Amino acid sequence: QVQLVESGGGLVQAGGSLRLSCTPSRKISSINTMSWFRQAPGKQRELVATLTSGGSTVYLDSVKGRFTISRDNAKNTVYLQMNSLKPEDTAVYYCSSLQDSRRYWGQGTQVTVSS
Repeated sequence: QVQLVESGGGLVQAGGSLRLSCTPSRKISSINTMSWFRQAPGKQRELVATLTSGGSTVYLDSVKGRFTISRDNAKNTVYLQMNSLKPEDTAVYYCSSLQDSRRYWGQGTQVTVSS
C-alpha cells in the first residue's frame, strides 16, 4: 500500500506557472514509476507525465515543452512544474505510483487556469 499526498494546485492566469508536489509514503527510489494524471470535467482521466525509477520521462503531447516531471530523493517528493499554462490545462491533477502492477492514487489537486 502506498499513500500519496499532493499539494500545489490553485488558480492562475493563462501564461502563468504552478508547481505540483507529491510525497509518497514509501521511498521514491523503491517505486517503479511515478506519474501525474489529470481529469477535466466531462472528460476521461489522461496521463500527463511519467517518470521511471531509471529517470526516463514521457509526456502528453499537448504539454511537451511546458511541463516537467522531476523528483527529489532527499525530500522524497515528485514534482510537476507547469509553465505557460493554458485554460485547457484546467483539471484535477492526480499523482499516481505504479509498483508490482498495482496503481495507487493521490486525492487530487485542482488546477484552474483563467483566460
